[in-house]
Amino acid sequence: MAKTKEEVQEIIREIISEIVPDENVSLLKPEIPLREQLDLDSMDFLDIVMELRKRYSIEVPEADYPRLESLDSCADYLADRFQ
Repeated sequence: MAKTKEEVQEIIREIISEIVPDENVSLLKPEIPLREQLDLDSMDFLDIVMELRKRYSIEVPEADYPRLESLDSCADYLADRFQ
């Protein structure tokens, strides 16, 4: 079942908070790239992608990684992929 933009953003915030627990994800601005707001390295980003696959069976091809740049772009890309 598709999720709303807000629901997807909350899911991404939750995943990020588990991957980098020292970051305050409640302060994330939806339109700004996550890497500009957080201390995320490439492994952290891959962990986010892996959690989406593990928890929600969502496959994100490597070519689409740039579409997960911000909370807004994550929501746009992922909203209709939830089952």
